[in-house]
Amino acid sequence: MRTPKLTAPLPRQRLALAASSAVTPQAAVCNNSTIRGSYAYTIHGQVFIPNGPTLFIDGLAKTTFDGEGNLTELDAVAANGNVAPGWVSNTGTYSVNPDCTGTITVTNGDQPQIHLQMIVAQSGNTLHEMVIDPGFATTSDGERIKAPQQ
Repeated sequence: MRTPKLTAPLPRQRLALAASSAVTPQAAVCNNSTIRGSYAYTIHGQVFIPNGPTLFIDGLAKTTFDGEGNLTELDAVAANGNVAPGWVSNTGTYSVNPDCTGTITVTNGDQPQIHLQMIVAQSGNTLHEMVIDPGFATTSDGERIKAPQQ
């Protein structure tokens, strides 16, 4: 068997190979501690009340994840442009899968729990969420406020 002869300069080929291997994305593995710390959220969407009005939702939240599956949250959510003054305090739980997807359950006082699915992005610095309860068409995007302390 004959070995092919290189016609291009060898140093250039090595440089191209080294450059392309340096930017090859690595598979991300996530877990609950991937999203430890506080995140600032924007919330948008609609809630469809059976036999009632559609509520247009916009809001802000600050959610703190403990890295072990528990969260606390402060939010201010407007329905049809009306928001109560002050912040509402919530608690909840979360679970992050190795593929960087996950679930969240938020408890809001005497209101029904809210269930969300999420995608963890940018090494845990960004979160994308969607409420999965019937009648909700709301999404939220969060970004880490500051890196967690080690």
